Amino acid sequence: MPTTAAPRILTSRIAAYDDSHTIERFLATGGYDGLRKALTMTPEQIQSEVLTSNLLGRGGAGFEAGKKWSMMRKAPTRYLVVNGDESEPATFKDHMLVEGDPHQLVEGTIICAYAVQACQAFIYLRGEFALGLERVQQAVNDAYRQGALGEDIFGSGFSLDIVVQPGAGAYICGEETALLESLEGRRGMPRIKPPYFPAAIGLYGDPTIVNNVETLSNMPWIVSNGGAAYAALGAGRSTGTRIFALSGHVKNPGNYEVEMVKTTFRGLIYDEGLGGGIRDDRELKCIVPGGASAPWFGPQHLDLALGQDEVGKSNGILPGGGGSMLGSGSIVVMDETTDVVRAAWRLARFFARESCGKCTPCREGTSWLDKIMKRIVDGHGRREDLDLLRDVCDNIAPGLGFPYAMTTICFLGPSAAMPIMSALTMFPEEFERRIESGAGGGPPPEAVGAVRMGG
Repeated sequence: MPTTAAPRILTSRIAAYDDSHTIERFLATGGYDGLRKALTMTPEQIQSEVLTSNLLGRGGAGFEAGKKWSMMRKAPTRYLVVNGDESEPATFKDHMLVEGDPHQLVEGTIICAYAVQACQAFIYLRGEFALGLERVQQAVNDAYRQGALGEDIFGSGFSLDIVVQPGAGAYICGEETALLESLEGRRGMPRIKPPYFPAAIGLYGDPTIVNNVETLSNMPWIVSNGGAAYAALGAGRSTGTRIFALSGHVKNPGNYEVEMVKTTFRGLIYDEGLGGGIRDDRELKCIVPGGASAPWFGPQHLDLALGQDEVGKSNGILPGGGGSMLGSGSIVVMDETTDVVRAAWRLARFFARESCGKCTPCREGTSWLDKIMKRIVDGHGRREDLDLLRDVCDNIAPGLGFPYAMTTICFLGPSAAMPIMSALTMFPEEFERRIESGAGGGPPPEAVGAVRMGG
């Protein structure tokens, strides 16, 4: 299937110029043209274009951006918050955007703020993105000097200020309501929804739109070219292009912007211009298709299109049924040498450590999963541990299917269960062999490939 026909909407500057982060390069390549056009339109017209584009949020949930904007409660004070707290293991696309083209993000943020009539915007970035924070702050400062921020932007009568806020490194702050708690100066913990849907009751109790970095980076192109042009790319509900962070056992790991639906997992992983195939030409064992919290896929899913519904409604492997998700846009490839028991444990351990502790099933359950899995990995597992794992996972995510049901306020609890249930369902013999043989079970240590889960 074709992988290169679509235009580069998000990465055109990054791909072509070493100085793509500078204001000089930004202005020389059409910077702020989209904003100037947006300011000649009414907010309703911009919202209509975004609705027409059918742009889905790129942060994980995949909710329609235009529909989210239309749900914003009418109030004299409204806020826009940009979610740049990219903390999902093996996800690094937003990291590239904030470092490589921060002005595009700032322009998209201003367009969105005008469309929803926000009085102030906040760009919340993961604290570890030191260079990204520096460049986004510089881009904001440059925008003020260009007249693109502050009072009476480009003589339009619209005014806006942007505050760049670093986070403190908590994964849970990637959840929008926990992010708002952090932004207000409290510990990052999710709010119960309802009533705390941000579009109704958000930052400081006022209506707030929370959008992802990649989502808002699309705004200049959509305004300049029209929502219909964006919708013409991709297919079905999955329109436009999307950046996928490809990592693991591939020859060419990295970020790739491809047209949605028109590209498959096979194309992304094996095409010479993209992933280039499995490292050392080994066989594929499994794929994590949408970030660490996504149910895994096997080689039988390689020809599945990279689309929201195509992946979500596929025939997945969880015992409770359902498919998986594109989630955060991270795809991790594991080859035949991978110790999947250890890989599942490392992911579950991450979520156990990042639990905020607000919900009992997550606070206690993820810790139990971590301990049970470590016992198995260390060679001290018992056969009854396999049923215990299933029972604990089922108590956190009843039914063990996807989309998963939750006994928790947010998705973190079920996220710890997904890699365990995926590995246990796909490779039960490896768990059994590990238990029967102790630490010597599974592939021999020298053959175990190390799957990098970081970006």
